[in-house]
Amino acid sequence: MISCAQAVRELWDYLDGLVDDAERAAVEEHLSVCRRCCGELEFAEELRGFLARNADEELPPDVHARLTATLHGLEGR
Repeated sequence: MISCAQAVRELWDYLDGLVDDAERAAVEEHLSVCRRCCGELEFAEELRGFLARNADEELPPDVHARLTATLHGLEGR
């Protein structure tokens, strides 16, 4: 089974349908047993929804740096 770090790295591609069948199955297997990564998936889905609803809004200048730092922190788990 893949690790949490691997699952998080694949999460956005998984949500976008950009993973192959083997990768999809590996992420889904991991999600079936890992509550923390299920939480990450839920967060990612909520974030995607928020971004879709607010696509015309301009983001504050520091958002990119904060988001990048958060994602790098998740990869270290």
